[in-house]
Amino acid sequence: MKKIPALLVTLAMAAGGASALGEEHYIEPVWVTNPNGPTIGTTVKAAIEVDGLFFKDSNGNGALDPYEDWRLDDETRAKDLVTRMSVDEKIGMMLINSRGMGVYMRSPLWTGMDGLLEEVEDKRNTSIFGVTSTLGTVDTIQKLHLRHFILRQNPLPLDMAQWINAMNQVAEATPNGIPVLVSSNSRNENAKTTFGMNDASGVFSTWPGTLGLAAGAMGDIKAGGDAQLISDFAEIARQEWDASGLKKGYMYMADVATDPRWQRTYGTLGERPEFVTDAVGRLVEGFQGGSDGVQENGVALTVKHFPGGGARENGFDPHYSLGQWNLYATPNSLEEYHLAPFQAAIERNVSSIMPYYAKPYELKSAPQSYQGMEIDLNEAVGFAFNREFLENLLREKMGFGGYINSDSGIIGNMAWGMTQFDVPTRAAYAINAGTDMISDTNDIWSLKEAYRRGVEEADKYPPEHVLSIERIDQANVRLLKEMFALGLFENPYRDIDNANAVVIAARRDERVTLAHRKSVVLLKNADAALPLMADRLKDKNVYIEYFNQTGDTQAMNANLQGSLAERGIGVTGDYNEADIAILFVDPTSGAYFSATPGYLELDICDGKVVQDVDPVTGVPVKTVHEETTVRHAGRIAEMANAVHANGGKVIISVNVQLPWLMGHVEPYADALLVGFDTFADATLDVIMGEYKPTGVLPLTLPRNDAVIAVDENGNCISPNDVPGYAKDLYMPDELKDENGKAYAYRDSEGNYYESEFGLTY
Repeated sequence: MKKIPALLVTLAMAAGGASALGEEHYIEPVWVTNPNGPTIGTTVKAAIEVDGLFFKDSNGNGALDPYEDWRLDDETRAKDLVTRMSVDEKIGMMLINSRGMGVYMRSPLWTGMDGLLEEVEDKRNTSIFGVTSTLGTVDTIQKLHLRHFILRQNPLPLDMAQWINAMNQVAEATPNGIPVLVSSNSRNENAKTTFGMNDASGVFSTWPGTLGLAAGAMGDIKAGGDAQLISDFAEIARQEWDASGLKKGYMYMADVATDPRWQRTYGTLGERPEFVTDAVGRLVEGFQGGSDGVQENGVALTVKHFPGGGARENGFDPHYSLGQWNLYATPNSLEEYHLAPFQAAIERNVSSIMPYYAKPYELKSAPQSYQGMEIDLNEAVGFAFNREFLENLLREKMGFGGYINSDSGIIGNMAWGMTQFDVPTRAAYAINAGTDMISDTNDIWSLKEAYRRGVEEADKYPPEHVLSIERIDQANVRLLKEMFALGLFENPYRDIDNANAVVIAARRDERVTLAHRKSVVLLKNADAALPLMADRLKDKNVYIEYFNQTGDTQAMNANLQGSLAERGIGVTGDYNEADIAILFVDPTSGAYFSATPGYLELDICDGKVVQDVDPVTGVPVKTVHEETTVRHAGRIAEMANAVHANGGKVIISVNVQLPWLMGHVEPYADALLVGFDTFADATLDVIMGEYKPTGVLPLTLPRNDAVIAVDENGNCISPNDVPGYAKDLYMPDELKDENGKAYAYRDSEGNYYESEFGLTY
């Protein structure tokens, strides 16, 4: 057996003195290549040679142990390692916490390993998710034994890769050498950065939002093609993530959007279950590297939010108490509309699944079943605590074989149905119900207490309120199998120059620009107002303006004017002199971490007076407040009237993050387009005829307030567990028009703005 030292670090140093070496200075990784096997990457431990093959000596004992042998299957390796781990190590494996980078620390006093690691002061912190303790990176890895971390910052790829290398160097120096796995929410969409949705944007290749990907791919399908756009997106993004060391994605949302007021609609792939199912399957295959489970060059996915977050109660979100219920008002809506995308992920061996915070609302729900099995909605606890949904439905009936990763804060502020219990009991209940990993906490102390109670005081507690070593071991095997499948035990390290090169190449890929163009949907084109070809713009004055909720639009307006000027188009700063007005409208409404005083506003409005809701029951009350989704929205009509008085045309593009009501926009537009966090230049390409529009709506846009009205008992006139295209099946006849349609917006040209609708030239 031959030892291959890493940077001349001897085996004795690795076993005895590696800890100090592993945490003080950054060491460039050394790679050893197997001719027909994985590359071995090391820093402070040695590689060993057996039978002409190289292996990492993760525990530094100079022998090849089963968990170090990459020739064995992942489960065999995981089970062997679990027998070698202490209870503290196992408990640390079952938590994942947000972790910052040293380069973002304000004071160099709080960085370690040559400024790469965040070495914060030990303290207690309070966040929206609850109270937790914070330790520095080295102590978190070595003393708390955490190995899973969430990156929420937005570094350059080379900085990201070096930071992940540094953490793995610290981990490699620990007795069993268990590597670090860094996760992130999505980073490849041109969306507003939102905690827990898309934590970063603009560094990796930047695509339209997921609704935009859906609009483009659905348009291709309508034209006789398929959803290859989704596969291209996943493959390009996978290369960036893998090269930068990010090997786990908290994405994508398999939720089918059925409640128009749900704040997280913009992170979905729309309302058509068949399309969402196809797209989720493609995303799992593309990111993980195939349909047989995650591969070494893949990125493991956590698909969310089981069993589907779209079935809200009038838009309330379970990040706050009003939204703690999942309501299934329609018989068997779970099977008909919500579960198929998760089944597609399971069939492609998705690595993990995240349950939603919410709990089933039996009293206001209709009967539900799946493939003949009745689903018991009786236990009113969050889905991460709900054995019926996790073990009986997800694992036994749907066949899920990966691990279950909770959402952030389930043992803290979002412990719906479990708030009467202390934190150790909440943690034990979730794990015994099927949750294997608890997210966004380092609270090892509560898990250790739940385990202690099971060992020392089992007679005082119900079995579901304490942790057994058997259940801890089961969770660890599931978690470690992912690490082995990703090849992290062989090589968790990345070449920082390669990371930079891969991301640069991805950003330049022409398919990114094409996806933005494809995401533009043309909804109205009265009298062939578009395209604005060069001959139609000759000697014309074009006015362009951007509207948003805050009114802070100066920079965007300057960019838009500059873009027109670069195209050789005459720009005027006075819409009264304009022959053509191009208006970009970017509404915003609500926030998913806190409830609005009333129901989430979908109108494009400024100072609209609306009803309040009771903060406890969620039903409408008599008091009112004002809502603004677009500052100075009234100027849209003013501008349109002025331009039309000149005999001109008005082109309006609306950014759709929620299914907006178009009644204050469409009547004033000769041409109406929508995008989904689409680059403005891509929309201008469509307007100017440089790209023929192909996108279609992934969501149905409601007609008006009447079709989403909520009565005095809190019941919505259009059921919130049914997609927009199917809501007319349940709408009152008095709201239906001569075509039997009530829900979808109908424009002046007679077009219904239903999902799958889109015009072209």
